[in-house]
Amino acid sequence: MGFIRAYLRVSTVDQHVMRAKKEISEFAESHNQQIAAYYFERFTGTSLERPELTRLLLDVSAGDIILIESVDRISRLKNDDWLQLKQTIESKGVSVVALDLPTSHIALKQQDDSDDFIQAVLRAVNGMLLDILAATARKDYDQRRKRTLEGIAKAKTDTPEKYQGRQRNQVLWSSIKKLLTTSHSYTAIRQITGASRMTIAAVAKELKQDITHEAHSH
Repeated sequence: MGFIRAYLRVSTVDQHVMRAKKEISEFAESHNQQIAAYYFERFTGTSLERPELTRLLLDVSAGDIILIESVDRISRLKNDDWLQLKQTIESKGVSVVALDLPTSHIALKQQDDSDDFIQAVLRAVNGMLLDILAATARKDYDQRRKRTLEGIAKAKTDTPEKYQGRQRNQVLWSSIKKLLTTSHSYTAIRQITGASRMTIAAVAKELKQDITHEAHSH
């Protein structure tokens, strides 16, 4: 067995990565194993282009184990993207162990602890279950997204005067405005605030309107 590398992904600021770290660390200890490295990511699981996942895949070597809480932490990908990720993992000779997938836990045991045939069967079953769970995670994401969009559409239709959508982060917008007025580039603002290019563009548009309005008022 090579190194155990824990990948912890959270998709929103409301999720606490340290809770996940504690749980995954205790799991490794219960199997008499130590985690060599942690990769923390706050990014959607629907994208293959994740900085920490990319770094993890560059770091791993044959025999290493990628330890995750559940399959949806590493994938809410469309089928083609999941197959691409899975192929990359397999080509590197790396195993994926998920806390909620008991058949994957065999990878944490020494290879001479059980019959080679049983090991091969368990790996095959585990691969199939990973595919099923990855597909299920994507389906769950698509269904929740569909319900959210339907709810927004209904709210707009039923009470258009009350529907305001997602409230803006006033502190973030204020910070972006200050950076724009001090001639910071979009790239620099993204690095400083973590805001998307779309958000920065929206703030820039509002700032331009404010300046124009102020000029006209004088």
